[in-house]
Amino acid sequence: MTQAAPAAKPDRVFAHRDYSLFWASRFASTLGVMVEGVTLGWQVYDVARHSLSVAQSAFMVGLIGLAQFLPLFALTLVAGAVADHFDRKKIYVACLASEILCVGLLVWISLMAHPPLWAIFAIAAVFGAIRAFQSPAMSAISPMLVPRAILPRAIALSSLAWQTGAILGPWLGGALVAASPATAYGAAAGLYLVAALAIGLIRTPTQPQRQTGSRMAMVREGLDYVWGNKIVLGAVSLDLVAVLLGGATALLPVYARDILHVGAGGFGALRSGPAIGACACAFVLGRKPLTRRAGLWMFGAVALFGLATIVFALSRVMALSILALAVLGGADMVSVFVRQTLVQVTTPDAMRGRVAAVSNVFIGASNELGEFESGMVARLFGPVGAALFGGVGSVVATAIWAKLFPTLRKADRLIAQDTTAD
Repeated sequence: MTQAAPAAKPDRVFAHRDYSLFWASRFASTLGVMVEGVTLGWQVYDVARHSLSVAQSAFMVGLIGLAQFLPLFALTLVAGAVADHFDRKKIYVACLASEILCVGLLVWISLMAHPPLWAIFAIAAVFGAIRAFQSPAMSAISPMLVPRAILPRAIALSSLAWQTGAILGPWLGGALVAASPATAYGAAAGLYLVAALAIGLIRTPTQPQRQTGSRMAMVREGLDYVWGNKIVLGAVSLDLVAVLLGGATALLPVYARDILHVGAGGFGALRSGPAIGACACAFVLGRKPLTRRAGLWMFGAVALFGLATIVFALSRVMALSILALAVLGGADMVSVFVRQTLVQVTTPDAMRGRVAAVSNVFIGASNELGEFESGMVARLFGPVGAALFGGVGSVVATAIWAKLFPTLRKADRLIAQDTTAD
C-alpha cells in the first residue's frame, strides 16, 4: 500500500506527482523571470544610451535592482509570516497572476515610440513586491511534497529546475528581445500562465499549521531563530556579501554592447553563462548531494565565485568570458545548495515561511541590491572596475567570514534526519 521505501531511492523523487508539478511550475516561472529580467536590463540600457554615456546608462541599469530591492526588503519579513499563516499554493498562484499583469503592462509600454523609463522602473518595483511574497511561499511548498529522507535531493533538483530555466531563459530572452521587447514580455506572460496552471494541479494540502500570536510576533520568532543559529546566520550572510559585491551579471548589457561588442544575441549567451555551470553542478548534486564538510565546501565555493568574477572582469574574449561566468555559476550553485539544505532541513515546517523570508532578505534582496551596487560603482570607476571590485571583495569576504563564523567553517554533515513517519 505504501510506497515510502521506493520513493526514498535517488531516482524516485519525481515519482511524487505533486513534486513533479511543483518542479515544472518552478521551471516555467524561472524561465519567465529570466526572460523578463533580461528584457528589462537590455531595454533600460538601450533607451538610456540614446541620451546618456556608457557609465550613466550602466547606472540606470543598476537602478532596476534598487527599484526591486526596496519593496522586497520592506515586505519580505511580513510575507514570510503570511506564508506560515495562509495556504502557500494560493499565495504562489496569486503572485504569478500579478506577474502576468506586470508583463502585460510592459508589453503596452514597449509598443510606445519612446518608452518612459519611469514607468519601467515603477513596474520593476511592483515586481519586487510580488517576489517578496512569492519566494517564501514557493520555498515552503517543496518540503511538504516529499518524504523528509529525500529532502536534500529534492532541494537539489528544485535548484536544477531554477538553473535550467536560468540557462534557457537568458538565451530565449536575448533572442526574443532582438525581435522586440514586447515580444519578449509577451513570452514571459505565457510562461507565468503555464507555471500557474501546473501549481494549481497540486493536490497535497499546502496550508501550514495555524500559528498563534500576532504577525509581528511571528516575524520576531523567525528573526530570533536565524540569529540564534550561527551556522544558518553565517551561511546566509556570507551569500549576502558575495552576491552584493559580485553582481557582475548586472553589467552584462554593458559588456555585451560596449566592451565585448557582441550585441543582443551575445548578451543572451553571456547571461546563460552562469546558469550553464550552475546547472551542471545542480545535476551532479541532484544525483549525489554533499553530505560531509559542508562548511569547507561553502567557503571554497564563494572564494572561487570571486576569482571567476575577476577573470570575467578582465576578459576581452567572448569564449573566456562565458567560461568564467560558467565557473562563477557553478561555484554559486554549491554555495546555494549548502545554504538551502541547511535552512530547509533544520527548520520546522511551521516556521519555514518566515525563515525562508529572512533568508530571502539576505539572498534574494541582495541580488537586486547587488545590481544597484554594480551600477553605482560602474558610475564611479567604469564597468570593468566595478566587476573587478566585486570579485576581489568576494574573496576578501570569504576570509573574513571564515574568521567570524568558525562553526560554519567546521560544519560537517549535511543530511536530513528523519524524525517523522513518512
